[in-house]
Amino acid sequence: MQVAHPPANTLFETLLGEHIAVDAPFLLTPDGAVLGYGALRDQVLAVAADLIKRGVAPGDRVLVQVGKQPSALTLYLGTIAAGAVFVPLNTAYTGAEIAYFLKDAAPRLLVLDAGTTAAADVARAEGVDTVFLDAIAPEKNAAAGFAPVPRGPDDLAAILYTSGTTGRSKGAMLTHDNLLSNARALADLWQWGSDDVLLHALPIFHTHGLFVATNTTLISGAAMYFLPGFDLDQIHEALPEVTTMMGVPTFYTRMLVDPRFNTSTMGHLRLIISGSAPLLTETHRAFEAQTGHAILERYGMTETNMITSNPYVGDRRPGSVGHPLPGVSLRISDPDQQGIGGIEVKGPNVTPGYWQNPEKTAESFTADGFFITGDLGQIGPDGYLSIVGRAKDLVISGGYNIYPKEVEVEIDALPGVLESAVFGVPDADLGEAVAAAVVLTPGTEVGADDIMRALKDRLARYKQPRQILFLPALPRNAMGKVQKNDLRVQATSRST
Repeated sequence: MQVAHPPANTLFETLLGEHIAVDAPFLLTPDGAVLGYGALRDQVLAVAADLIKRGVAPGDRVLVQVGKQPSALTLYLGTIAAGAVFVPLNTAYTGAEIAYFLKDAAPRLLVLDAGTTAAADVARAEGVDTVFLDAIAPEKNAAAGFAPVPRGPDDLAAILYTSGTTGRSKGAMLTHDNLLSNARALADLWQWGSDDVLLHALPIFHTHGLFVATNTTLISGAAMYFLPGFDLDQIHEALPEVTTMMGVPTFYTRMLVDPRFNTSTMGHLRLIISGSAPLLTETHRAFEAQTGHAILERYGMTETNMITSNPYVGDRRPGSVGHPLPGVSLRISDPDQQGIGGIEVKGPNVTPGYWQNPEKTAESFTADGFFITGDLGQIGPDGYLSIVGRAKDLVISGGYNIYPKEVEVEIDALPGVLESAVFGVPDADLGEAVAAAVVLTPGTEVGADDIMRALKDRLARYKQPRQILFLPALPRNAMGKVQKNDLRVQATSRST
């Protein structure tokens, strides 16, 4: 006779079920506060009960724009426990921008930091209930007797909006199993354990800081040293307390110019991971030389969670993002003579589609169910994937395909160049011409003619930049990705 099991909340029970070690620390903060797993579970259940009292029902969206703080994590997990869908927003969005998300997500509730009046006014005009985060202060015993709302593997857990650089942001739907399958795969691949302490300096409105960092920590019973943001002094102070670190390339380039980050201060760390933007080969090698750590680079996106990773044990290749995660299928579509083509993926990590956007969903999947990432890549004979760039960033000049990465590598290797970004600009004769934005190492003097002379024998003529912009820094979004559309605007305005 089979015993009937009560329905469960897939994500909550896996991350914070009765199996947790209640006395183990989960969150450490610079002020010395420690939040244990047992207290975390109680707080999360209390938040869930509070949300339900406010009318949040299973499947409802909870739209959230709050700063990085421990209570934001309990809100995320409490939303899941309430059976609702967590929808975090970039904290930089203005009230006017939030109006779009209110209409698109149609949330039951908007949660804001206290004093965020502009967004609250917009929500009021849209008829959406608003609550400030510090008002979600449930009664001490609110968690007693509360059971998480049952939700299955295919139910939505979150909607993450894409950055929207080429149009309106799209809401990528992520299910309980999308998040859990990825957390399990990463914890196993990176050998995460309950004795790990992750240095967390990332924002938590993005998949990197919210899902990769938080869920991998939770599923391993590990802890996080939770910083409000990236600050070199705070990072240095936290190092003795941590075993692992996740970051974006900008973290590591800034640490490289600070002599405090060296083999003496970082030698005890077990693992350092980079993602969200490409890590320059030069940064990888310089960081290893200075600290003794070969950074582990991985690859993912909002719609797919993590797709590939360099190995924990084995060769972490500079300029490569490694192999597909277990259970993830990856292929290169329509490869050219160099083997470069579109990256397509399928697996339990991949979004079922875009919220309220069936047309875009249909466009984003092949007939046999692979998700079209929009990235261009190349797989080497040993199976390592290298990202060449975004398909939309491909420059087609005079009928020739030019991959920006190929040109960037040559420019970055020149003396005096800190980093570069290559992109296409309109050209009456060629259709598009190659342009480059260059950031110089402080104190160096390099001109456009110097760069052009150096590239003359390194690149075919059609690949060489026709225009070079010198900038103090490349424009980046919150996760460190270069905003090439901004560069196109700058270059076009200067040439007209």
